[in-house]
Amino acid sequence: MPKKVDHEARRQEISEALWRIASTRGLDGASLRDVAAEAGISLGRLQHYFRTKDEMLVFALRYINRLAADRIRARIEALAEGPTPREVLRACLSGMLPLDDRSRVGLLVGAAYYARAVHDEALRAEAENGIPQLRAFFADQLRLAADRGELPPERATEDEAMLLISTADGLATYVLLGVHDPETALRLLDLQLANLFGVEGMEGADAVGRASSATASAGRAPSVLVGDRSASSASVGDGPAPAAERA
Repeated sequence: MPKKVDHEARRQEISEALWRIASTRGLDGASLRDVAAEAGISLGRLQHYFRTKDEMLVFALRYINRLAADRIRARIEALAEGPTPREVLRACLSGMLPLDDRSRVGLLVGAAYYARAVHDEALRAEAENGIPQLRAFFADQLRLAADRGELPPERATEDEAMLLISTADGLATYVLLGVHDPETALRLLDLQLANLFGVEGMEGADAVGRASSATASAGRAPSVLVGDRSASSASVGDGPAPAAERA
């Protein structure tokens, strides 16, 4: 009998080959032939799964977003019950930073998508779809915190939610550029949360200074999570394990 092929798994393998190229050379330098060679298959075989480069790019973007959401959701589910809104937000925001090799690859791919999406309507649409959902989820957490007396009601707005997203985006970019190391980025993220919520939710009087060693904690994540944002910023996503890690 003919061998049964898992088409979804094969598309994912091709996407991972694309990411490996994108993380070092960008997306414009990744032709179908290059991706096929990286994936170890013929060009004809690749075109059996993706008829065009644009079709491949959109699938790979959705897949990397799903991996990012799964990674943060797993961190959330590992927590004790009853996390505070502040902990939920910290988990999501810290998950948007390149804190290890795996997330760094994902964010480099996200940066490559960002550069292309500026002039690519299909990719830009994919990116824009996720931003309002993430902003709304963050705003819901801020309103919940206000209801619990943990945040002034006037700070529980979608503008504040967008400022948090923008903070994580900027910190992620600076880590990729080498301006900050991951520990500094986490410390600055916690400082921003302390400015919003106050320092009482942190461990001890010098908790902001020790934030780099804190454990990321969170509550229940939305289905979009960081998801569809990766092409719209240089900070979202979780790529495949680097080649050395997968060997």
